[in-house]
Amino acid sequence: MIGSLLRRDLARFFPFAGGGAALPVVFFVAVAMLYPFAVGPDVTMLARTGGGVVWIAALLAAILPLEKLVAQDIDLGVFDQLKLRGLSEEMMMAVRLLAHWLSFGPPLLLAAFPAAALLALEGETLRLLLMGLAAGTPGLAAIGLMIAALTASLRAGAALSGLLLIPLALPILIFGAGALARQDAASIGFVAAISLLLVAIAPFAAGAAIRAAREA
Repeated sequence: MIGSLLRRDLARFFPFAGGGAALPVVFFVAVAMLYPFAVGPDVTMLARTGGGVVWIAALLAAILPLEKLVAQDIDLGVFDQLKLRGLSEEMMMAVRLLAHWLSFGPPLLLAAFPAAALLALEGETLRLLLMGLAAGTPGLAAIGLMIAALTASLRAGAALSGLLLIPLALPILIFGAGALARQDAASIGFVAAISLLLVAIAPFAAGAAIRAAREA
């Protein structure tokens, strides 16, 4: 049952399965392409500020799939059917979190290579960027899932989701971008710790929100 649910969720979210999850990656690369035109071709400036721009692009790209992350399945009664088959809301949300990250995190890591080339990021800076994104994208996915579940039953949920995600994701952004600015790998550890905490909390928080939305 868990494997079937994971395959279903991946079919909805994975970029090449028609789920529309390619949009965050396209947005991510587009920001990296446009930034050099905005600040000019100064390689030194691009290398100094490009890492922060990549993190901001990753944060904004994480907002794009939130509207379709949970709300559609609530409207279609998918979670009700899964509940009747013996799956708890927490298990549903854990599988949904894994599928969401698989469709979002690894593609962003691959897109980071052309983005880094456009922003003159190389060597240790590129290594720290990749490590930070690998550690931080699970946390961004967890925040996104919790917010999507909390706002699924609200009329203006899509607009509210973006407003909620940005402040909640600031610790990941601060430590991730700070590691690049200071060339400090220790900050990546803070990013990983925050992400681990969020991933542990997300299924329970999102599951409780789904129950409340179903009973409303």
